[in-house]
Amino acid sequence: MEISALLTSAGINIGVCSVLFSLYSILRKQPSNRTVYFGRRLAQIRSKRHQDPHWFDRFVPSPSWILKAWETSEDVILAIGGLDAVVFVRTLVFSIRIFSIASILCTAIVLPLNYYGQEMEHKHIRSESLEVFTTQNVEEGSRWLWAHCLALYIITCSACILLYFESKNIIRKRLAYIKGSAQDLSQFAVLVRGIPWSTEESYSTTIKNYFTKYHPSSYVSHQMVYHCGKIEKLMKNVKEMYDVLYNPESITSCYSCGFQRTRPNVFNVLVNEPEMADKGKNEFLTLDLRSGGKECPAAFVIFRTRYAASCAAKALQSSNPMLWVTHLAPEPRDVYWQNLAIPYKQFWLRRTATFLATGAFLVFFLAPVTLVQSLANLAQLQQMFPFLKGVLKKKYMSQLVTGYLPSVILVLFFYTVPPVMMLFSTIEGSISRSGRKRGACCKVLFFTIWNVFFVNIASGTVLNKLDVFSEPKSIPMQLASGAVPAAVKFFMTYVLTSGWTGLASELVQLFPLILNFIYRFILRKNYGPYDGGLTFPYHTEVPRVLLFGLLGLNFAVLSPLILLLLLVYYCLAYLVYRNQEADFKYDGKFSLGRSLTLVTFEGA
Repeated sequence: MEISALLTSAGINIGVCSVLFSLYSILRKQPSNRTVYFGRRLAQIRSKRHQDPHWFDRFVPSPSWILKAWETSEDVILAIGGLDAVVFVRTLVFSIRIFSIASILCTAIVLPLNYYGQEMEHKHIRSESLEVFTTQNVEEGSRWLWAHCLALYIITCSACILLYFESKNIIRKRLAYIKGSAQDLSQFAVLVRGIPWSTEESYSTTIKNYFTKYHPSSYVSHQMVYHCGKIEKLMKNVKEMYDVLYNPESITSCYSCGFQRTRPNVFNVLVNEPEMADKGKNEFLTLDLRSGGKECPAAFVIFRTRYAASCAAKALQSSNPMLWVTHLAPEPRDVYWQNLAIPYKQFWLRRTATFLATGAFLVFFLAPVTLVQSLANLAQLQQMFPFLKGVLKKKYMSQLVTGYLPSVILVLFFYTVPPVMMLFSTIEGSISRSGRKRGACCKVLFFTIWNVFFVNIASGTVLNKLDVFSEPKSIPMQLASGAVPAAVKFFMTYVLTSGWTGLASELVQLFPLILNFIYRFILRKNYGPYDGGLTFPYHTEVPRVLLFGLLGLNFAVLSPLILLLLLVYYCLAYLVYRNQEADFKYDGKFSLGRSLTLVTFEGA
């Protein structure tokens, strides 16, 4: 691939990013979109402004969100987004620092050595092939290879030192949060599952007798988990009524768009059928939490101290590992109530099933990845599809096909991965929303590294030399001499498409924006699906950040040009994600923070 093809891909992605950034600066000012881009609390504050529908500034792009994102402090992000947001932002800061060092070092030392590695007549820079900027252009046994090794050691040592200080900083913040949240009862609670069934007494009595016997000095009380379908229905109706009563725009009519707003169904029922309202009132007065649902073999146990709760959560309560299973309780807002009713004995079957399903999904994605590699190789593409030779001889078409199309196809295929992995994590039986996101995050991370990194390199080697497996001893030599350096051509375009344009898409929130438009202006509902606020998609963004870190550390010396693209990506990500973290709501301030710290810094 020539430099001109890379520049073509960069130009297209820069144009798309500019359009999306401008579109976001306009859409975020529209009152109908405030619940898409802001949490409920911030949306209510902003609804007091922009009352004039003909306000001119609402339709003019402005960089005000960039300034606000830059000025937002870590304390504000911690208060709004929780410890998860701070860990994620610090990961971006670490990436900017390490890739700044690598970019300066490799651009000044390694890149000239690669470019002049062989005695040859160089073309104009736009007509040069990307191979001349990689280690493929260095002669075998060159006396300048020590410079490559020195740069690699400096980058590795710098990464270890920076990682140490960042981890120390995050640990300090986590301890400060624990000390400052003494009123958080979830830190004094333990979730107990797998309570044995007894014909003589209920689950509640069993758990009280057990903890009174084995934890007499620290046990305080417990709360059973119930199947409460009626209460869930009442809570849903109450939420709908709250949206109508306390959302100023929900009780008005929108005649400017030609639609008239209607009341939620819950009000229509109460107004049109008084006898049903009286019946519901009597049921609500006689409804008791314990009689409203069947007891589940799970309960929240409250202890006197956090130390006692931590010891009880980590201790083995029974010789049978399937009984009396204890975990630290997630925050109330973080509990995924649907999975608490699942019998603990099913979890092993669920995990095995999701593991097999994930493996099958990995195998399924081998086909699109191989297709992408065939598109990246123009000679191979002409050989496979002879009827395209005439079209591919045009310079612009060849640049578009080799420089932009492969990464776009792979990115489109990968849009199906996060929802599928989130479904697998839900089926797996996670007891918290943050735990479900952490499981999906790990699955997407492994899936991305395997399919984007390893399979792309392996498929490129197989397509170029189909007899590579006839001599297994030559596989490392084939990878080192040509396959890995040659794969950087695709990875550079992938950073442009999935990185730069992916950030712009994350900022605009295209899918929630379309759903909000359908709900409000086509279905004529007073509320959209995201009126409660969006949660930050850690399961999609953390794997992307870590994948690009892996690409940068692997190709820093092999092809230094990718470092410049990654540095631009991380600088944009720093602004975009600070903006998103400050506006989105979160699942739990502490539950995901514990696990996200491990995911990000272990991955880094």
